Amino acid sequence: MGKTIVITGAGSGFGALAARALARAGHTVYAGMRNTEGRNADRVTDARTYAAEHDVDLRTVELDVLSQESADVAVSTVVDEAGSLDVIIHNAGHMVTGPSEAFTPAELAAVYDTNVLGTQRVNRAALPHLRAQENGLVVWIGSTSTRGGTPPYLAPYFAAKAAMDSLAVSYAAELARFNIETTIIVPGSFTSGTNHFATGGHPAEQTVIPDYEARYAGLMDQVSSSLAVLAPADADVAQVADAIVEVVDTPHGTRPFRVHIDPVNDGSEEVSDVADRIRAQFLTRIGLQDLLAPTHTMSPRSA
Repeated sequence: MGKTIVITGAGSGFGALAARALARAGHTVYAGMRNTEGRNADRVTDARTYAAEHDVDLRTVELDVLSQESADVAVSTVVDEAGSLDVIIHNAGHMVTGPSEAFTPAELAAVYDTNVLGTQRVNRAALPHLRAQENGLVVWIGSTSTRGGTPPYLAPYFAAKAAMDSLAVSYAAELARFNIETTIIVPGSFTSGTNHFATGGHPAEQTVIPDYEARYAGLMDQVSSSLAVLAPADADVAQVADAIVEVVDTPHGTRPFRVHIDPVNDGSEEVSDVADRIRAQFLTRIGLQDLLAPTHTMSPRSA
């Protein structure tokens, strides 16, 4: 049965690829993006054209994860139009690069606002619908940086992604008894095919930059070139979209808790395996093992 899906940050990159792949798989997909009548108007047109050319149900919805009002209106629009909501995909994110010291606390907070608080706004808008029907799936697009290799000059982004991962883990247990399932998709470093670095931000205050340039000259270029060498020739960002489709299409109650797509193999999967195993063991020790999987009900709809 086709599902109704909302994916945030779906104007480009992982989000746009996943929205199209899910639509091709037979789902009704709402590609959330902000400024749909402004700077993203062309992306709205592209999505509409894609839907017509491929005969799929790909739609767009105005959704700014920085605004609770926008999240509330977007979810209401989806439910009113489609009649239901089955899957939330937290994909919206913002990257910044530069020496950690150079960023003001306000700049770090802005990264956290998009990558972490944005998911909370969408959850507060969407989860009441999933809880009421006692069925659903929440997918979080994380990063191997949470537990794997962490090159310098990306600390605000890495810290925000780690916070989002921690939030996802807690939510998984808190939603299980509502029969809502959780999967964390963990992409590694893809050096092409996304706009992360192209649209990324930099510290506005430049005072300390020369000191770091004197010791770390060309660091980001070195990181990028090294990652490109490590990545296999067949590394393709479409693999992330394919993994999302596979998770959505897996029967309810049997989905993996975490899925890694890491062409560089930075070690995140090994560390996550240990952390997730310890989580499962601890919940079992304190008598909460039922929180490790969604509680099955007789819900008429299977997410």
